[in-house]
Amino acid sequence: MRYFHENEAIAGKVYDSIPDILTTVAQRYIGDHPKHSFLFRAYHRGGFRRLGDYRYDLNLDAKWKEARAGQYVYVWGKLWSQQEAALNTGLNCYSPVTVYVNGEEIFKSELLQELFPERRTQIPIAVKYGWNDVLLCFVKTEVGFGGIYGTASFKNFPLHFLTPGVDRQGQEGWLYSEPVDEPIASLPRDGMTEAETGLSWYPRRDWTEEEQDMGCFARVLTGIADTIDKSGSADPSDNEQPMVAYAWSKLDVIQPGSSPVILQGTHDGALTLYVDGREVYTAGATGTFHVELPRRYGACDLVAKGETKAGNGSWGFTLNTGETSDSKGWRLRPPHPVAGCPDAWLYTGVFSPGSEPSPDDIVVTDTVFDDGAQGVYWHVDLPETSVRPYLENTHYGKWNYPLGVTLLGLLQIGQELGRDDYVQYVRDHIGLSTSFDRYSLWDRERYGAAGINNQLSAIDSLDDCGSFGSTLLAAMELGDIRGGRDTADRIADYITDEQERLEDGAFYRVRGSGEMRQETMWCDDLYMSTPFLMRYGQLTGDTSYWDDAINQFLMFRKYLYIPEQQIMSHVYDFVRGRATGIPWGRGNGWVLFSLTELLSILPSDHVKRPEMLSFYRDLCQGYLALQGENGLWHQVLNRPDSYEETSCTSMFIYAYARGIREGWLEQPAAFLDAVRKGWEGMTRLSIDYKGNVYGVCRGSGYSFTALYYRDDLGWILNDTHGIGIVLLAGIEAYKMNQQLSRISLDSTVKASQR
Repeated sequence: MRYFHENEAIAGKVYDSIPDILTTVAQRYIGDHPKHSFLFRAYHRGGFRRLGDYRYDLNLDAKWKEARAGQYVYVWGKLWSQQEAALNTGLNCYSPVTVYVNGEEIFKSELLQELFPERRTQIPIAVKYGWNDVLLCFVKTEVGFGGIYGTASFKNFPLHFLTPGVDRQGQEGWLYSEPVDEPIASLPRDGMTEAETGLSWYPRRDWTEEEQDMGCFARVLTGIADTIDKSGSADPSDNEQPMVAYAWSKLDVIQPGSSPVILQGTHDGALTLYVDGREVYTAGATGTFHVELPRRYGACDLVAKGETKAGNGSWGFTLNTGETSDSKGWRLRPPHPVAGCPDAWLYTGVFSPGSEPSPDDIVVTDTVFDDGAQGVYWHVDLPETSVRPYLENTHYGKWNYPLGVTLLGLLQIGQELGRDDYVQYVRDHIGLSTSFDRYSLWDRERYGAAGINNQLSAIDSLDDCGSFGSTLLAAMELGDIRGGRDTADRIADYITDEQERLEDGAFYRVRGSGEMRQETMWCDDLYMSTPFLMRYGQLTGDTSYWDDAINQFLMFRKYLYIPEQQIMSHVYDFVRGRATGIPWGRGNGWVLFSLTELLSILPSDHVKRPEMLSFYRDLCQGYLALQGENGLWHQVLNRPDSYEETSCTSMFIYAYARGIREGWLEQPAAFLDAVRKGWEGMTRLSIDYKGNVYGVCRGSGYSFTALYYRDDLGWILNDTHGIGIVLLAGIEAYKMNQQLSRISLDSTVKASQR
């Protein structure tokens, strides 16, 4: 089969320049996935909490204790979609429910679903480009009210539902209505105000007049800190305990000049103001302030530190900006934009005096501050409303195993081709995840499911950590990455102490996101573990991690190796007590690729190296016999009637080229020919002139029949399971060619000198 017209192949445009081909693929990927950071949104703590599977617990009994049986409550959210698509959602019913999407009824619960809330129902929803209304209408019964609803597969891409309507634009979460006796005649839709729907919506949106008079610190923060521990944290209920809080904004001078910038206002309680960490005002008691600052064009951090005693009434400050902002050439703006809140200030606290962070340390968004209790983060001046970061990119900033190998490919071609921009792109992507690692763990604990790092914060499988963790360690060899070492240590602890193992120490799967993944061993998991273990052992000097990696290969060989063909079965099913016997292409690719990574680090004098090298050679020989006539290997390796698959082809090319360079292959001529045929085949059949990569199998389940892999596991355009390994294959082939050219040149020079 052909994936595109032969005239669109990159081979016809670039000919044989491997660096040009790799650059085309890399540029396309980076162009499609630019460096966009997390999006910060306002989140109302009075809304619905998420569960560990990222669905929302829409427990209306907890919200409306006085609701009567037969009454209705509407729960309203919205989703953004870049395209028309079908999204998978999951529902458990506490009571009868009807689901509407964009005004159309798509689901109505049945009796068994209502009587057995433990039963989960899959509900696909069709969404259009743009905003999509999702409305659930629940009916109160004597035994329950509400349900659990949300994304059906949080490992892939959790759905963040946003607050609909125009009144709270940009906030995350759902609105829920007051109970009503009859269904409403007209469904609410996005673009309406809450008043236009004819219903009252919750959680509440506005401060009361009494709260407005309390002062910003008092109304925003004093309800957050619940306890005081023995280290001296402030307890708002103790009238004798002093409290410290911070507010942070940006002072943005938009017009240069010689006149000073004047800050003036009032404060209840002690106040200190800092500009870029420099104290510009301090007063120990309630008063007014007037501060003149030199006018410097551009933005700087403005931090207000307040102190008072708990129970002292109003606590806060007001900065008068009306006549002194834009008209005077300066303004306040948020230190980081927060969707759903227009206010220029963020707030955090409370702390006890002497234990608070410094003004310099407070001006960050990736840190949970130590308050001596549960930790605190940022909040905004709205009722019960916190700031939370959310990952809404499909790729950049995301942590999953296919992206781990994608970034490794970008990293290695960046290093080899002198493209520092590629290297920095990779390090920035990784750093965005690791710098927020501690925050995401806190966010998950506090809110049920983190808005970022969904897999890294909820590690329960090797998929969640090993692949990306290995790339993290490779990137850390080029310099420190914020939070990187802590994240690597956490991954190592998981693999060593938590990952399920058989009695012989082999990894296998007990837990899993699906029933079929339980009680199984997947050859894929060698890549999800051993490259990380080898790099981590190299980092720490603890060779027990190498021993573990070697043992995995020995045990996986015991369960999955097919000796008569010298290839690997995809999965061993312990329920059925046998391997599937199906040699899935990419699964085998992961095995040989991972063994290549192991041999690249394992010392030449290691006692197990000969056995590992022998296994590598056996596998290389087995795969060599199965290369297709066009140079590519097939989706099912021993089934030429299955499609030519790009990711496994790339991994075999990588392993062969590396083996030729390192001298691991005793008779390299046939493997050299395989690398050439494989690379040329991919440039003709799998990579087009724009750098699009075709023929990469999608994520797999497993089966005891080859037809599942051949017919049901189709390929996906530009799938991240393949892009990075295409880059790695190309760079290894390029380095191999360079080395062989040097050897030939040296031989020619020596011959001419004789």
